[in-house]
Amino acid sequence: MAAKTFIGKIVSAKMQNTVSVEVERAYRHKLYKKTIVRHKKYLADTNDHTITEGAIVKIQECRPISKNKRFRVIEKLTS
Repeated sequence: MAAKTFIGKIVSAKMQNTVSVEVERAYRHKLYKKTIVRHKKYLADTNDHTITEGAIVKIQECRPISKNKRFRVIEKLTS
């Protein structure tokens, strides 16, 4: 089975080797047909990338690295 990949914005880069990535997803409400936007934050390992807040990155699911870290930054899309 393929690992999950998400594209999100870095909202915090204050930790060592870790960034907080906010992923946004939009879906339609079944009854009201309104588009609803949901946000979720994931902690991701940086793999020695130098990444700052506001950058758009691609993250991929991996084995548990720590208590809350389950993702790795695969590539930096924008600064």
